[in-house]
Amino acid sequence: MSKAAELAKWGEVSTNGQVSGRRNIVINGAMQVAQRSASVTGIGAADGYFTCDRWHLVSGATAGRLTMTQTADGPVGFANCIKLDCTTADTSIAAGENVLLQQRFEGQDLQSIGKGVTGAKEVTVSFYVKANAAFTFGCEVYDQDNTRQITKLFNTTTGWVRHEITFPADVDDGSSPFGDDNARSLDLSFWLHAGTTYTGGTLNTAAWANTTAANRAAGIDSFFSSTDNNFFITGVQMEVGSVATPFEHRSYGEELALCRRYFIKYDHAVDGNYARVGFGTRVNSTSVRGILNIPTTMRTTPTTNVSGTPRCEGSGAANISSSGSVGTNNGPYSVGLDLTTASVGSADDAVVIDLGTSGEFTMDSEL
Repeated sequence: MSKAAELAKWGEVSTNGQVSGRRNIVINGAMQVAQRSASVTGIGAADGYFTCDRWHLVSGATAGRLTMTQTADGPVGFANCIKLDCTTADTSIAAGENVLLQQRFEGQDLQSIGKGVTGAKEVTVSFYVKANAAFTFGCEVYDQDNTRQITKLFNTTTGWVRHEITFPADVDDGSSPFGDDNARSLDLSFWLHAGTTYTGGTLNTAAWANTTAANRAAGIDSFFSSTDNNFFITGVQMEVGSVATPFEHRSYGEELALCRRYFIKYDHAVDGNYARVGFGTRVNSTSVRGILNIPTTMRTTPTTNVSGTPRCEGSGAANISSSGSVGTNNGPYSVGLDLTTASVGSADDAVVIDLGTSGEFTMDSEL
């Protein structure tokens, strides 16, 4: 089928050649939103979400270390990208090492793929990458519900290149469809480093298969071969069908709202000193029971943390203690707070919770 015919299947095409309608399943594919931090150093000892929202870095027992940065060095049409810099090389690779940059998806956002049933659809992943040299890395889609995967290789150059990779449909083979819920069902991963546990087999590229660890990253190079190495990525899109359409740009406000389903940070440095983020009532002169505002429905009940020195203001302002100050009456719509403060006021006083000059609240319901 020609590209024009394939595009016609998607519906109307606007005058600038963009296909209408929501297509990109990836959130923050243009790396616009980085609530946690713009740059984190010394990564490699543990997995985590470090800079750009929704992008999780897996770093399994590697001796290498890297810096992860949201940087303004994207290709034309993209203000931002993720940059990884190798800061400690790892040339003696242990068998179980792996480094993957990945996004994880809820099953209820994948129902249009029709995974595991007759009529299942292909999925196409497109993205822009560059590096300091020519490398071969792996792009994998991994079915968490059925422990199935498929990986295809891609190459980097020193200039921005857009790759378009189509993964075949996984039709009825005894596996189940993705769960229609908020649990983790699929990972889109970029393999950048791995030991023989993951590279010792034969790469599975032609069809989905039950996972054999040794086949997941066979043939990839190591990002940690030299401290000269860097890797840049942006414009990541995953869509149903066999054609990579132009990247679906969303406004910053819409992208931020999508990211906040998984992570929210109230930060005095971003939101302003004394920014008001909640309200409550004094139980006594040193205790406040309050509610933290949540601007969207989170994926699940978040883990909440307070740091710095936010305040309660009412009948006098009082700093909130940093330890033991977050309550357990949380839900996906609001966060209940049991706060300990300096002594001020009395029982039943109404208070407003603000960030003071150094306060932060985070709410995390990531996959």
